[in-house]
Amino acid sequence: MNLFAGIDGGQSSTVAVVGDERGRILGHGSAGPADEIGATSSSTRLRDALHAALESACRNAGLAPESRFDAIVAGVSGYDGRVYGAKPALPSQRSLLLHDTPIAHAGALAGHSGIVIIAGTGSVVFGRDDGGRTWTLGGWGYLFGDEGSAFSIVRRALSAMMRAQDDGDASLRAETQAACDFFAVPSLRRLVHAFYKNEITRDRLATFAPGVMQMEAFRSLADRGAERLAALARNAVAAGAPPRIAFVGGVFAAERFRQAVSAAILRALPRAEIVQPRYEPVYGALLLAYREFGRDPIELHR
Repeated sequence: MNLFAGIDGGQSSTVAVVGDERGRILGHGSAGPADEIGATSSSTRLRDALHAALESACRNAGLAPESRFDAIVAGVSGYDGRVYGAKPALPSQRSLLLHDTPIAHAGALAGHSGIVIIAGTGSVVFGRDDGGRTWTLGGWGYLFGDEGSAFSIVRRALSAMMRAQDDGDASLRAETQAACDFFAVPSLRRLVHAFYKNEITRDRLATFAPGVMQMEAFRSLADRGAERLAALARNAVAAGAPPRIAFVGGVFAAERFRQAVSAAILRALPRAEIVQPRYEPVYGALLLAYREFGRDPIELHR
């Protein structure tokens, strides 16, 4: 039996799936975080998480621990083309490490061409055409971009609250109290200190985005983010990506935001096709593993 595996290595957890040559899912597994963000040469986080998730998936599938695979693809958060810590030794001659954006694209569009707009803690737009050319737009990180992301929306809202407090403007008093209550801090000043001391992480700060987007005072922040994501999708189409677009990420759980991005896209690209994501990113990694072995496209059977 030919075996294939896909792995999604994230900042909070790592998941793996194992499939056979017909696209039948044999098993799932999980492990701890695998990201390379801040990793040093002594770090084993990436290696340990990928190995553990794959071993867990093999156990779940009833496969021997020493099983070898025809191809393995792992998408890793923060991966930039090199491994900073201990290198994984995945049991396959065809093993490929990627940033996690391409596996999200492959999963959402079932391995086909088009564009994926990702808006979670961060944001990025990724396009691929039928010839395999790819385009990455946005994704500049929380300091330089990530418009339309959860962190960006919350950061801009909190900045507005802080400016209002400095100016003696009481118009955002209710919103300020809501933020302090959400993070269980007595003041915005304490919230800032907690963030800079990493007591409140970027991921944690981003979880306030649904609350922010329900506040009338900050509707325009989400709308501007939606417009920017739509503009990046338009630029990807202008570069050559097919106008078939899927949305991925927690920010799109907000119906108003999803509608705002959709409307902005259709204003700029009336012939665009907005589709529902087909698979989760880990299945996108598996589809890319099949592609590595020359089996593309393939239908997954879960």
